[in-house]
Amino acid sequence: MSTAEIQPARDVPGATFDVPELVVGFDLDMTLIDSRPGIQAVWDLLASETGVPIDTDLVVSRLGPPLTWEMANWFPAEQVDAMVARYREHYPAHAITGSLPLPGSLESLAAIRALRGRSMVVSAKYTPSVRLHLEHLGFDIDEPVGDLHGAEKGTALREHEATIFVGDHTADIDGAHAAGALAVSVATGPFTADELRAYGADVVLNDLTEFPAWLDAYVLEQRLEALMRRLSGYEKMVVAFSGGADSAFLLAAAARAIGPANVIAATAVSPSLPVSELEPAARFADGLGVRHVTPHTHEMEREGYQANSGARCYFCKAELIETLQPIADEFGITAIATGTNADDAIAGFRPGIKAAFERGALTPLKDARLTKAQIRTASRSWGLETSDKPAAACLSSRIAYGIRITPNLLARVDRAEQAVRARLAAYDVQNVRVRDLGESASIEIDADLLDRVDQQTLVDAVIAEGFPAAQVDPRGFRSGSMNERLPDPEKYRTLLGAGSLPDQVVSRRRRGAGSRTLGFPIGLRPGRFDD
Repeated sequence: MSTAEIQPARDVPGATFDVPELVVGFDLDMTLIDSRPGIQAVWDLLASETGVPIDTDLVVSRLGPPLTWEMANWFPAEQVDAMVARYREHYPAHAITGSLPLPGSLESLAAIRALRGRSMVVSAKYTPSVRLHLEHLGFDIDEPVGDLHGAEKGTALREHEATIFVGDHTADIDGAHAAGALAVSVATGPFTADELRAYGADVVLNDLTEFPAWLDAYVLEQRLEALMRRLSGYEKMVVAFSGGADSAFLLAAAARAIGPANVIAATAVSPSLPVSELEPAARFADGLGVRHVTPHTHEMEREGYQANSGARCYFCKAELIETLQPIADEFGITAIATGTNADDAIAGFRPGIKAAFERGALTPLKDARLTKAQIRTASRSWGLETSDKPAAACLSSRIAYGIRITPNLLARVDRAEQAVRARLAAYDVQNVRVRDLGESASIEIDADLLDRVDQQTLVDAVIAEGFPAAQVDPRGFRSGSMNERLPDPEKYRTLLGAGSLPDQVVSRRRRGAGSRTLGFPIGLRPGRFDD
C-alpha cells in the first residue's frame, strides 16, 4: 500500500490553485471491499467458543456501525469489551484473506490517481484491521483511518481536506456532510439506492463500477468552471500559443471567456520550430478569430541554451516570456499566459516552468488542476482539431545534452523526422522522434509499429539526411527519453524549487524591443515553443 501523497505542483515556487486538491475518502466494508465472508468466519468462531447462538447471517447483513454496537446485541454489557478484544485477536487470521475487492474498487482508485488526487479510507473498523485489509488487497490508499463512525468521520475528512466521501451506509452520508464534502453513496451495502437518496445522498451510484466515469465528468466540470472564472477576471490576455494541444485549448478558453477581440495568440518563430507546425497553428488561431502575432525569438544567442545542459528549457522559456512582454505592453495587456498543465507541474526536468514563473507568466490550466488527459477530453467536447494532436516538443529536445545546439543540427533533425513520417504515412503514425546522439541518431516511433514496419528503410531515410549512423530504438517512443541520459538527473529535477541556476542564466545579450521582429496577422509565420 502506498502512502505517498500526490500533490500536484506544490513544490513549484508560488504555486496557486483555483480549485481544492482532489481528495476522495471511502468507507471500507461493502464500499471498497466485500468483507462479509471473513467477518462471518470470525463471528462463527466466537459463537463456537462461547456457545452463544449468534445469527451471523444477520450480523453481516448490517455492517457499518462500530463493533461494540453489534457485540452488545449478543453479549451482556459487562462482556462486550472482552468479546471485542477476542474478536480482534481472531480477525487477522480469519477475516483478511476471505475478503474481496468489490467490482470497480481498483478502477476507482486508479481514476483518482489519474486526476492527480489523493485517496483515504475512513472506517468504523479497528485501524490495524483497516490497514491489514488494504495491504492484503494491494489498495493504493494514501491515508487509512479507523475507529470513526457516522458524523465522527467528518473529523478525519476535514483534517485531510476531503471533498468527496463515498460510502454504502446512511452513516457515511452523515460523515460526508459533517465535513462539508459531497456525499456519494453506492447501493452495495444494507441500503437501497432509493433509501440512500431519500436520506440525503448528493449522488447515488449502483456500485463503484460507475464511479470512475462519474468522477471524471464531475472533476472536469469543476476544473473547467474554475478555469473560466479565472480567465474571465482578465480584460485582455496574451496567450503563448505553440499550436500544441494545451496552448490551443487555453487560447480557445480565453476567447470564450473574454471574447476573441481581447485575446492575442503569440507564436514564437525560431530554428527550433518543426516546419510542419507552421500552417496548422496559423489556421487554428484564425479559426478562433483572435489576433495572431509571430515574434522571432533568439534563444540561440543565449549561451545557456546553446550549451544544452539539462537546464536548457530555462533559457528558452526566459527568452519567450521576455519576447512577449513588449507585445503585451504595446497592447496595454498585463496578463501573459502559458499552456503549462497540472501534469507538467509535477514532472521532472521542467526548468522552463521556473523561468516563466520568475517572469510573471500565468498558468491558468495548471491553476485549475487540469491534466493533459482532461485538456484533450475538453478539447474534443469543444470540437477543437488539436484534441488528439501528438505532443511535439521543440527540435532542441532531440539533441543529446552536452552537444552544442546549432541551426544546422536542428534543421537536420527536422528533415530526418519528416523523412521518417513520410515512410510511415500508411501506418497512421502518431509519434516520431529522431534523437541526435552526436555520432548517430536514435529513431523512436510508436511502440506498436515496431514489429510492423521495415526498420531498415527508416534507418536509410535518416542517414540520407546527413546522420553518419542510425538505429531504431527497440523501446519505441518515450516522451523525454533524453532525460534518461543525464549523468545527474536529480540536479535538474530540483531546478523547479532551486534558488539558483547556472551562471549562463544572466549572460544573455540584452536587446531593445525595437530589435525584435514582431509579426502580425498579415503574412503570418507561426512558431513553436514547448507547452
